[in-house]
Amino acid sequence: MPMQYPGHIVKVGETDVAVVKALKARLNADLGFRSDPALLLDETDGNFGPKMRQVVKLFQARNVDTEGRPLKQDGEVGAISWAILFGQQAVQNLGQAIDPFLAEVIKVAQGEEAKKVREQPRNSNGGPEVDRYLASVGLSSGYSWCCSFTFWCFEQAAFKLKRSNPMVKTGGCLRHWQEAPSKGAKLIAAGAALADPGLLRPGMLFIMDHGKGLGHTGLIESVAGGLLTTIEGNTDGSGTREGGGVYRLVRKVSEINKGYIDYSGVR
Repeated sequence: MPMQYPGHIVKVGETDVAVVKALKARLNADLGFRSDPALLLDETDGNFGPKMRQVVKLFQARNVDTEGRPLKQDGEVGAISWAILFGQQAVQNLGQAIDPFLAEVIKVAQGEEAKKVREQPRNSNGGPEVDRYLASVGLSSGYSWCCSFTFWCFEQAAFKLKRSNPMVKTGGCLRHWQEAPSKGAKLIAAGAALADPGLLRPGMLFIMDHGKGLGHTGLIESVAGGLLTTIEGNTDGSGTREGGGVYRLVRKVSEINKGYIDYSGVR
């Protein structure tokens, strides 16, 4: 049984001696340092110091995440680096929402992604489906629609389950962040989730702040340590906030700079 991710970023000054020793053993084995005394880490020493930080950076430079993307070379072991070292089973993996309503929201979003919804014409912020998303929050064709898409998914799920929709009725991502607590939703700050991706669950909404009142949002479909599979509107394969369709993407938790909104249990 591999050592499980401790729920926080492991870095210089780490106080959990067992975690540091386990990391040193894995790094030595992974990087083949046992025959190189200059780089070999002392596995009996529970101190995370500058030398260990350099070795972690070397490990990060030589490896990629499960999507083939380079690891961030910061000398700190978050959930993504931990999963590469100890295996994906050593970090939390969640494939479905616990809350029945949010599970239905995900199903609605999955249906739209399966339809390959795209703007018509291209780059118009319009089209039959897009206009329906925008109309659900009282907006006309032509507006950015990522937040409207999430509201529409919530609205359809509420209609199917014959219950009220708890989500704030807005097409503005940052307004949603500000007003969600008034509806009973819980907010998780980006920094807290980066330190412990175990706080995140399928069915939560992520919020990104691009400055000058601009933002982006989407729905978390599944969580695998520091990686999120999302379904988003008004994006594309590059993850932009002004793309032309509904896409399933994989994002690093570190990409989300504002936080997450959790409507689980809210009626």
